[in-house]
Amino acid sequence: MIGGFGGSGAPIELIHALIARALATRSPRDLTVINNNAGNGHVGLAAMIEHGLVRKMICSFPRSADARAFTQSYERGEIDLELVPQGTLAERIRAGGAGIPAFYTPASVGTQLAQGKPEAEFDGKRYVQERWLKADFALIKADIADTQGNLTYRMAARNFNPLMAMAAAHSIVQVRKIVPAGEIEPETIVTPGIFVDALVEVPDPAQEEDLNRAVARFP
Repeated sequence: MIGGFGGSGAPIELIHALIARALATRSPRDLTVINNNAGNGHVGLAAMIEHGLVRKMICSFPRSADARAFTQSYERGEIDLELVPQGTLAERIRAGGAGIPAFYTPASVGTQLAQGKPEAEFDGKRYVQERWLKADFALIKADIADTQGNLTYRMAARNFNPLMAMAAAHSIVQVRKIVPAGEIEPETIVTPGIFVDALVEVPDPAQEEDLNRAVARFP
């Protein structure tokens, strides 16, 4: 799982570190990646796809501003796609973190996305069954963390990140600043440290949109 809503809340530095490792060691490869979209330009998730790390995307918006990396790989048959309505994607991830194996939603009833899935009627309305989503690893971006792993987020950068931290077996988090335990007011903590396995401090994180405007390419 990789957090972010487009470039907002996308852990660019963690993604690039993963790509650098894969280029140096040939591992990991053939990943299934869960994200809201499928990357833009030649950085972040798009760069993962360009360098052959991703075998399957589970996302809501595979076609965004500059999704050439995904589009070209998909047209060549190099990557699979599971398309999920955005609200359903968020709820499947939340269900994975909450230990709920399945739920029913009216989204996608009567469409190709519902084919082969169980359906049921509640109060005279049709619903399709969706399964939880879980992951071995989540790469997420937060704003401030304390040394116990408690996290806060900056505005819309929160998006999928807290849900993914809960739904993954191992959560690796990049943050702008790490402070001593106790410096974050308890009522402002969004993700408790119990869901965080590793912290990386990135004081000046890159923004995907800025990189793409500069026509950046990784590596």
